[in-house]
Amino acid sequence: MGTTNYANAFIQVADDCPVAEGLEPPTNAKGPTIATLQYELIAAHPYELTSDDVLFAVHAQRQEIPESERVEARAAFFAKDQACLRSSPLGKRYGWGTHHDAEGRLAVVPLGSDRYEELAADSSLTQLKAMRSKRA
Repeated sequence: MGTTNYANAFIQVADDCPVAEGLEPPTNAKGPTIATLQYELIAAHPYELTSDDVLFAVHAQRQEIPESERVEARAAFFAKDQACLRSSPLGKRYGWGTHHDAEGRLAVVPLGSDRYEELAADSSLTQLKAMRSKRA
């Protein structure tokens, strides 16, 4: 089974992120977007969930997978490679970095905050960038 988890890492916003501070992702007419679901889940449970937990929970909710089928569905989901949170709209569009602690549990950190700057300058963390939305 593959994993998208990082440990002792900070994923900064993408270089082409269009905002200067963290913005809560909007819900569209069809309901919550992937960004909205990811943000709500991570913000409600800081340092409780891993990247794998978040990605699968969002997938399961969007696919309406019953709780009774989630163990098998999770194994099937991670049987193939999954994009990590570097490709999330949180860091690409909405100005949220993600801090991953030593156990891989994560929290969102808004661009423009003192905490964001502190984590971005921390040489003890693996520093990564969210993926750019456009080619350079």
